[in-house]
Amino acid sequence: MDFRAYNREAWDREVERGDQWTVPFGPDVIEAAREGRWEVLLTEAKPVPRDWFPDLRGADVLCLASGGGQQGPVLAAAGANVTVLDNSPGQLGQDRLVAQREGLDLETVQGDMADLSRFADESFDLVFHPVANLFVPEVRPVWAEAYRVLRCGGVLLAGFLNPAVYIFDLELVDNTGEVRVRYSLPYADATSKSEEEARRQIERGDPLEFSHTLEDQIGGQIDAGFVIAGFYEDRHRDDPIAAHMPTYIATRAIK
Repeated sequence: MDFRAYNREAWDREVERGDQWTVPFGPDVIEAAREGRWEVLLTEAKPVPRDWFPDLRGADVLCLASGGGQQGPVLAAAGANVTVLDNSPGQLGQDRLVAQREGLDLETVQGDMADLSRFADESFDLVFHPVANLFVPEVRPVWAEAYRVLRCGGVLLAGFLNPAVYIFDLELVDNTGEVRVRYSLPYADATSKSEEEARRQIERGDPLEFSHTLEDQIGGQIDAGFVIAGFYEDRHRDDPIAAHMPTYIATRAIK
């Protein structure tokens, strides 16, 4: 299966369904960002600390796999020169909608998060990469490309899932809210589930996910050349697993 093509169409459907990560921010959020009152998310609930960012005024920012009319327009309104790259035309359409509505200078590019060959070396001061690499089979190429396109001293801000969440089967949650271990790692929707379960997921058109080890998520950033300079954990808002453990990780890495 061409997972990139499948997930591109799946996220276009999520835009039509109104998934929370596809709903563009309103004028009030953009106006607040213009006034210096802004925050964005790498994970689900905790805003990214403001001191994780460089000075955004005039900074060249790549919002990597970050379409949806949310983070990119906010950073543009805060003064950055923003390029949003995403696999989903529907998601990029949400960014263009906000940019046109608010008069923001924002560029959108459809592409693969692991292939940034259209950008020259050292093109950006900041790569902002919220939780998205669960939709690609391999994550190390994402870190290598992010490192290449960042300038010396540039910052990569990344959010990703704790891989431990994938050992649980949420379809087996009982009345007490307890979750049960079912899967081994590495996990992939297409191969870890039964053929019937995978078929139903594909028939629904839901995006397909892949787990990645912490060795690849964090070690992969280090091996690409980054220095990890910040770290925090977060939890899903409505997820029984989050009652027992943090489900997200965010990192700040410097080239």
